[in-house]
Amino acid sequence: KKNPAISTSRIQRDQWRIVYHIMRRLSSFCDRLYVSPDFRKHSINGFVEPLLARHDKSQVEVYAYADLAAEDEVTLRYRQHADVWVAARGMTDAALAERIRADGIDILVDLGGHTANHRLGVFARKPAPVSVTWQYGFTIGVSAIDHHLTDWLAAPAGSEAFFLERPWRLDVPALVYRPSPEMGEVAPLPALERGYCTFGSFGRSIRIHYRVVRVWAAILRRLPEARLMIYSGDFREDAARKRVLEAFAGHGIAPERLEVGYCSPQWDTLRRMDICLDCFPYNSGITLVEGLCLGIPAVSMEERVTGNGGGAMMLRAIGHPEWVARTEEEYVEKAVAMAGDLPALARLRADLRQTLEQSPLMDEVGFARKVEGAYREMWRAWCRRVNPR
Repeated sequence: KKNPAISTSRIQRDQWRIVYHIMRRLSSFCDRLYVSPDFRKHSINGFVEPLLARHDKSQVEVYAYADLAAEDEVTLRYRQHADVWVAARGMTDAALAERIRADGIDILVDLGGHTANHRLGVFARKPAPVSVTWQYGFTIGVSAIDHHLTDWLAAPAGSEAFFLERPWRLDVPALVYRPSPEMGEVAPLPALERGYCTFGSFGRSIRIHYRVVRVWAAILRRLPEARLMIYSGDFREDAARKRVLEAFAGHGIAPERLEVGYCSPQWDTLRRMDICLDCFPYNSGITLVEGLCLGIPAVSMEERVTGNGGGAMMLRAIGHPEWVARTEEEYVEKAVAMAGDLPALARLRADLRQTLEQSPLMDEVGFARKVEGAYREMWRAWCRRVNPR
C-alpha cells in the first residue's frame, strides 16, 4: 500500500511464475529442490542419500542447496546425485529464496526441520509453488509449507489437527535405508557366550526421561543377570553419565549393571548388544535401524496420536509388529520374553539383516518411485488450485 508500483510489479511477477510453472507441468517435467545443512557425514545419510541416488533423472531434475561450513567425502557423493549443486552458506534467507525463484523450482523439499542450521526462513518466503517437509517427525509449524511427507502410521487418520501442513501419507514406510559401507558383518549373539542378555540403546539423553528409566529398570529387575548399555554423544561428560546412573539407582539398579558412555564409530559397540530398547514416546531412528542391520532385534512402543518416530514404524515395515508395545507393562513383558529364549534370539540375529534387505525399508527404487508419485500428485493439486478449469 505504501508503494503501489512495487506491489503491482510483484503481483505481475507472481502471475508470470504461475504461467511458467503450468507450462512446465504441461511438458511433463518437474524439478525437485532439496534444502539441507546436512549434505555431509551425518546421521540422516542412510535415509536421504538413497532417495537422491535413485531419482529417475528422465523425469526429475534435482537441485541441491547445501548450507555447509565444510565439505567431506559424503558431500562428494551427494554432488554426484544432484543435477545442480548450489553452495548456500553465507546466503541470507531472502537471498536464497530469490535464487530459488530465479531457478524456477517447482517443488521445494525441506530436510532439516528445526535441527541446527535449518533454513525454514527460506520456506516462509514461499519461493516455490509447492513446498514439502520430510525427515521430521512432527509438524514444522511454518504455514507456508504445504505438505508433510509421512505415512499412515506416523500420521493416522484423524491426526490432521496436529499438523499445520497437510499430511501427505505414503504406504508404510515413509523412508528408505541404506547401510553404511563401514558397518561390517553381523556378529554371533553375545549372550550365548556370556550366559545373560545385554540390552542397549543409542538414544539421545533427552529421550531417556523418568518413564523410560522406570520401564528399563523394571526389565532389569525382572532379569537380575541382565545388563544395559546406554551410549550417546551426550554422555561424553562425567556429569551426564552420573545423572543417568543416579536415576537408575533410584529404582534399585546398581551402577555395575549399567554401561553409560560415548563411542564413534558405533559398530563394534552395537555388536556387543543382544536386544535394543527403543526410547518412547519419541522413538529412535537411524540408531535403531543400524542395530537391525547388525542382527539386533528391538522392543519399541507407540502411544502418541502422531509423530511416533521411526522405531515402531520400522519394526512394522520389516514384518515384526509383535515387537511393538502399546503400554509400559507390555513393553516390559516383550523385552523379558525376548531375553528369555536365547536360541530364538540367536536365530533372529542370523536372519535379521536378510529380513531387512528384503523389506520395503531397503527398497530404494520402489521408494523413489513412490515419492516421485507423491510429488507428481502434489504438483497436479497445485495446478488445479491455480487453474480450476
